[in-house]
Amino acid sequence: MRMLLLAGTAEGAQIARALAREERVVATASLARATPTPMALGLPTRIGGWGSEEAFRVWLHRERIDAVLDATHPFAVGITERTARVCADEGVAFLQFLRRSWTPGRDDRWEFLNVEAAAAKVIPADARVLLSTGQRGLERFDALADRVLYARVPFLPDAPFPYPHGGYVVRPPGMPVAAEEALLHALDVTWIVARNSGSASGMAKLEAARRLGLSVAMIRRPPQPEIARISTVAEALSWVRRRL
Repeated sequence: MRMLLLAGTAEGAQIARALAREERVVATASLARATPTPMALGLPTRIGGWGSEEAFRVWLHRERIDAVLDATHPFAVGITERTARVCADEGVAFLQFLRRSWTPGRDDRWEFLNVEAAAAKVIPADARVLLSTGQRGLERFDALADRVLYARVPFLPDAPFPYPHGGYVVRPPGMPVAAEEALLHALDVTWIVARNSGSASGMAKLEAARRLGLSVAMIRRPPQPEIARISTVAEALSWVRRRL
């Protein structure tokens, strides 16, 4: 079976390494963009996408792809919608891996938002804010420009920090809770802004916020298309093996 894996998440990397061990699967992984420290996937990997829907269709035909597994980020809904539509048109099997959302515990202080711009409505003017939403899309927080803002990123971007107060904070994902607490304390953070990615590596910052009594502005996931999906790596691999 010839497969395409749309990767980009930690679970996508796990699935890729498992597919590399499947003797009857010829799989290609795809990452939307290059990073200084790309994940080791164990598969031939395309970087940069296809550029257009038509180019994607042509590639699927040329590579004789039988199945596509989408393990992209929960907020990459545009990629998911396009891929599902093209696969349906072309008769290619398709499945979305979508990990479960985070849910607040009894001691969490979360404010749920539908869009980033709404953060200014709940975060007070004197707040010191850690944006843990990545580098892309920082312009969506323009309404918070008068607050002290720190944007957490895995590597230092080429572009300067876009706001007058604060700056970039370079930290790898998956730090332990104690390290997250130390970072929040050092920056004197009072609010965290996060996207509800549901990732295991992102839980530590939420646990740290709970322990410190900090507020979290949690951005809900965008609506997902009505498509076949699973939520665990085991389910994804089971789907692949049933098709062999």
